[in-house]
Amino acid sequence: MKVIAIYNIKGGVGKTATAVNLSYLASLDGASTLIWDLDPQGAASYYFRIKAKVKGGGQKLVKGKRGLDDAIKGTDYENLDLLPADFSYRNMDFYVEMTKKPEHRLNKLLKPLSEEYDYVFLDCPPSISSASESVFDAADVLLVPTIPTTLSLRTYKQIKKFFKQEHYDSMKILPFFAMVDLRKQMHRLIVEYPPSFMPCVLDSYIPYASEVERMGIKRAPVGDFAAHSRAAICYRSMWEEIKSQLYPAQ
Repeated sequence: MKVIAIYNIKGGVGKTATAVNLSYLASLDGASTLIWDLDPQGAASYYFRIKAKVKGGGQKLVKGKRGLDDAIKGTDYENLDLLPADFSYRNMDFYVEMTKKPEHRLNKLLKPLSEEYDYVFLDCPPSISSASESVFDAADVLLVPTIPTTLSLRTYKQIKKFFKQEHYDSMKILPFFAMVDLRKQMHRLIVEYPPSFMPCVLDSYIPYASEVERMGIKRAPVGDFAAHSRAAICYRSMWEEIKSQLYPAQ
């Protein structure tokens, strides 16, 4: 089982759209896939038409009083399940900190699912916290959507710095450019000539596209309602590139 977290300190950079579209593509491959909506806003749950509510709240899940599999819901798509958000996730840091070895908590919670799922996608809220550090420990890959602008690049550098300070494995970090508008000179130059502190940035990028915005209306992944759109093609290209990183010998 591979755990893929989509994370950034900044909000509004396309984390949830990425989590929804990549998990959908993984399921189309025939892989048993789970997406866990860790954001109390519940956008991923909304896209999949599932109520952002967990019986007993996040506290019971984190403390292990209720197994994750008891809270998992099926989606409209074969091979794709969702662990919904809950507004109580706003207290996730507190729940994690109250457990033994909090930095390993998510890893411990996910471990029993390893025989059931090929991929677990974590749609993470925008923060650096105890819950985030537990995500860093559990993830095999940390996808960091980055808008090609000065401030967004600065945020990426902060994440890299934090990983170095706290001795996390920075090789897990895979940045990619999101919400790219090639009509803008800065976007075009940064995508064509990525800065030296992003040596592992993915070749694939996600454009600023109306199809991605329409996900909120259609309540579905782009590949479901606009399979031949540029955005859908870019997500497919990105998923193939990520798989080549996860399984380099294949």
